[in-house]
Amino acid sequence: MRADFPGLTAGWHYLDTAATAQKPQAVLDACTLAMGRDYATVHRGVYARSADMTLAYEAARRRIAAFIGAKDDQVVFVRGATEAINLVAYSHPKKGRVLLSVLEHHSNIVPWQLAGWEIDVCPLTGDGRIDLDAAEKILTPEHNMVAFAHVSNVLGSPLDVVRAAELAHRVGAELLIDGCQAVPRLPVDVAALGCDYYAFSGHKLYGPTGIGVLWSDKLDALPPWQGGGSMIDRVTFAKTTYAPAPTRFEAGTPAIVEALGLAAAVDYVSAIGIDAIHAHECALVGALREQLARKNSITLFGPENSAGIVSFAMAGVHPHDIGTILDESGVAIRAGHHCAQPLMEHLGVPATARASFGLYSNDDDVTALIDGLARVERIFG
Repeated sequence: MRADFPGLTAGWHYLDTAATAQKPQAVLDACTLAMGRDYATVHRGVYARSADMTLAYEAARRRIAAFIGAKDDQVVFVRGATEAINLVAYSHPKKGRVLLSVLEHHSNIVPWQLAGWEIDVCPLTGDGRIDLDAAEKILTPEHNMVAFAHVSNVLGSPLDVVRAAELAHRVGAELLIDGCQAVPRLPVDVAALGCDYYAFSGHKLYGPTGIGVLWSDKLDALPPWQGGGSMIDRVTFAKTTYAPAPTRFEAGTPAIVEALGLAAAVDYVSAIGIDAIHAHECALVGALREQLARKNSITLFGPENSAGIVSFAMAGVHPHDIGTILDESGVAIRAGHHCAQPLMEHLGVPATARASFGLYSNDDDVTALIDGLARVERIFG
């Protein structure tokens, strides 16, 4: 599939898909048409092109909803998972206690703090999973929300969402899932998972930046978060009434082009098959972990069945130095705290090096990374 991705230039090994995925030509074409030949605003115009664009925009919502097993009126377009989590944190009428985990991305920590929630923290198991046995003991009827990552952006560890939902609901809490790393590589059916909110970003799903999704079957219980055009029913200076969900959560002119681009990405991934993508990435993760485990200088983090992501440290070498030297060899990885500073503290390191795969990754990428790490060892040896 590499030929479908113009950004994957010859001799460059891109292993930073967990940060953002490269875009297939189908997505670029969809965005070009939407921005050019087909461009018009949505929901407001009475002229034909505006009506056509409105139909295309709402068709994009339906295609994206179907991809995660949802109804289209349960899908809110947002700028990304960060905005989705902020929306729930600020709009939720019962701000109280929220249970997070040690491995959460900052985007699933800071919004709850800013919105005034009281935070409890669930520990991890020895292999870097959210410890649901511990969560069961921590949760009380005082908790209004549980917010966990479906797949850790550092460790690649998957969550048993069904069990997490059962534990949350047992004490009367709701469950929000950060699905940024799961949606591009795992089958997601929100109805079957049993969660109450599911958030993900388009740019990690081979789509454009500036677009994401908040799914919930509880939208009718949330008041609007932002005010402006489109989200209203009637406005007077004395009182404003609001449109039904999901429209009341999409104030202003929406990300029209980006929504159509994300729908094209969903179509592209669906045509390949998410199960095939997952199996492909699992094989690459297994091959990389096996080769890294042979190196005495390398410490591996996360479980053996990490989903598409391998984080590691090299004795005596800062991850930033690893990343810089690998870049000289045409290998692009992530190095840093990955917006997960509490997890770094838990691991006892300032940062990790992270290789993450996409559907376009291959064995040559693994070989190039291993060869590049050998060069790092020679330089610092």
